[in-house]
Amino acid sequence: MQTAEAAENGEDAVGDQRNEDAGPSPCSQPLSKNAQKKLLKQQRFEAKKAEKKAAMKEHKKREGERKRKEWDQMLEGATKEERERLIESRKGLRKERMEKRSEERENKIQRLTEAKHHGQNIVVDFEFSHLMTSSEIHSLVQQIMYCYAINGKSTSPGHLWLTSLRGEMEIQLRRLPGFDKWLIEKEDRSYIEAFQDRKERLVYLTADSENTLDELDPMNIYIVGGLVDRNRWKGITMKKAKEQGIQTAKLPIGNYLKMSSSQVLTVNQVIEILLKFLETKDWKTSFFQVIPQRKICESASEEHRGDSEREENEEKDDQIERRRKLMEVESLPRDESVGTDLNS
Repeated sequence: MQTAEAAENGEDAVGDQRNEDAGPSPCSQPLSKNAQKKLLKQQRFEAKKAEKKAAMKEHKKREGERKRKEWDQMLEGATKEERERLIESRKGLRKERMEKRSEERENKIQRLTEAKHHGQNIVVDFEFSHLMTSSEIHSLVQQIMYCYAINGKSTSPGHLWLTSLRGEMEIQLRRLPGFDKWLIEKEDRSYIEAFQDRKERLVYLTADSENTLDELDPMNIYIVGGLVDRNRWKGITMKKAKEQGIQTAKLPIGNYLKMSSSQVLTVNQVIEILLKFLETKDWKTSFFQVIPQRKICESASEEHRGDSEREENEEKDDQIERRRKLMEVESLPRDESVGTDLNS
């Protein structure tokens, strides 16, 4: 698995190359003033992001040099016997860390293997990938990386499925180091095809549903829409579920807390909520541990800001939040490694 920094930024070069390969946009109309402002704001954000990444890299380099210097000075001022003890002690600590990491890897593989047979089936539906821009696909890739990391760390992991994994979404995911070794189902078929003999058990999670989840039925297969919709595709998951004749449900968020004016949760937030509930069997605990505070309580001035600006800022905040949480799970083995409208 990649580190927290790599999880958020490791695909930048890939995204840049993809944009170059895509060539000029078929739309030759000049950008509106509002679009120009948004573009400039995004460019500033990316520049600041790159600057921060470079600063973090330089800081890490300086820290490494400082520690090496301190070690060399410690050895230089020690006697022969003391040097031997220090070196052996360091080797022992390194061996201990490697053994702990190996044990964590084995435990993770065991949990995920058992989840394939007995875990709650959770599907991420990629059938909307063609509706997203390159940057939105990039954002969704980061979210899927986070979902896999959190699932591997969970004491009650789910059996995760990626369905309709085709096109640009598949290309980007397969470029991730270790993706082929992920203990996760990778299907180019749709969930309807993959679960054709269990269609009556399919449940699409959508905020537009009239049905509220009370529990997670271990026999059901819960579907999360893999769509960074930016408020453009309201109701699309509910419409799809109706056309397919499958069940729908919404998370019982409204029973436990009052959401802000933003009614969008990211894919990784929804899946983490489901995983937390599998661990705790408590919706309230799951919601408050996962949903960012800004989405629960906002100042009055926030309500007067435009949806587009608010969602842009929330996406940036979500990136920071994913990076922070990934730092908590980056002890996972390194060789393995927005949004969907699911709140009521």
